[in-house]
Amino acid sequence: MSRILIRRDKGNVTLFAFDEGQELSEHTAPFDALVHVLEARAEIRIAGQPFSLSAGDVILMPANQPHAVRAVSAFKMLLTMIRS
Repeated sequence: MSRILIRRDKGNVTLFAFDEGQELSEHTAPFDALVHVLEARAEIRIAGQPFSLSAGDVILMPANQPHAVRAVSAFKMLLTMIRS
């Protein structure tokens, strides 16, 4: 589930909620994206490298790098897409 909280020409802020085991399959985006884990735990892969994240952690997913998200447990994240 996702909800766009802010939509602007220069970027968006989107809240995501995942159930345990849910995934966003590997994909790329033309812009940098900052992920802030709000609750629980997730694994994020960037260019094949796994990162284990917990509530309070932040990670940058660089533009044009393949990335994927997997919920280790039900979790929430805030994604800020930066278009400039």
